[in-house]
Amino acid sequence: MAFEKHDVVPDVVDKAPAKVLEITYPTGAKVQGGNILTPTQVKDQPSVKWQADKNEYYLLCMTDPDNLSRKEPTLREWHHWLVGNIPGNDISKGEVLTEFLGSGPRPGTGLHRYVFLLYKQPGKLNFTEKRITNRSAEGRENFSSRNFAKKYNLGDPVAGNLYQAEWDQYVPLLYKQLGE
Repeated sequence: MAFEKHDVVPDVVDKAPAKVLEITYPTGAKVQGGNILTPTQVKDQPSVKWQADKNEYYLLCMTDPDNLSRKEPTLREWHHWLVGNIPGNDISKGEVLTEFLGSGPRPGTGLHRYVFLLYKQPGKLNFTEKRITNRSAEGRENFSSRNFAKKYNLGDPVAGNLYQAEWDQYVPLLYKQLGE
């Protein structure tokens, strides 16, 4: 599976999820197990689909384990999106902990992996994390999917997917949005 091929196991999670998330961006770009997409293609929130139990709650995370670069991941992980208490597979009804932010790898840092993880929650949860808007970089760095999953007793991810991206001309616009 792509998680082993691209070293997401062990860099982000201990075990690859059994199911694949179907992720499509408004540009038509699809996430396909480590394919290369551009920041321009993935700048807007994607649609994410999975087979869900409508009576269960899920948590979706998008994270970059390669910040500042894959060789020097001093800010690993930098999370781009975090939504919990998703009833079934209706993300729009979930609780947004961190608003979606597209890919923004710095120039010259090579390809970054962007990993999507889906966890089945043990029930509806009360999250204590500070909410982060898509205009803020603060609090996104040094995130740990592993530790977050442990904190809320989420177990291993039930589904996932990933793509790779490197700097393009959209990235400076993203940094401007973040006030950098």
